[in-house]
Amino acid sequence: MDKETLIKNLNEDLAGELSAITQYITYAAKATGPYRPQLAQFFLTEVADEQLHAQFLANKIVALGGEPTTQARPVPRADSNRAMLEAVLAAELQAGKDYTQRAEEAEAYGDKGLVVQLEDMVRDESGHSEETERMLRDWPV
Repeated sequence: MDKETLIKNLNEDLAGELSAITQYITYAAKATGPYRPQLAQFFLTEVADEQLHAQFLANKIVALGGEPTTQARPVPRADSNRAMLEAVLAAELQAGKDYTQRAEEAEAYGDKGLVVQLEDMVRDESGHSEETERMLRDWPV
């Protein structure tokens, strides 16, 4: 694993975190119905974790000699609470896969600190996806 490829891949992850921040803020504003306060709070609570992930990635990219992206991935449009939760679940599952792959790349590159941090981020994303799956389990279709 060469440094340039690692930086490129970390920038893709950073774009995902920037998207997640936007997604959660937007979905909090769009939540409706009797569970709106709880759902909006759930979305807004997730912003802090995603922001920490984004800041870590940006710092690491700079430390490796790269330039952090400022472009987020597109946020999926969702017109119902269920669609928002499904989009969040898909994003969290993808982030977990991405960070697992990135940890393997960091191992190959020889950056043990990055491996440990990415594994912590996998744990965070797994927790987010599990909570979202539990919410969706009995959510009306």
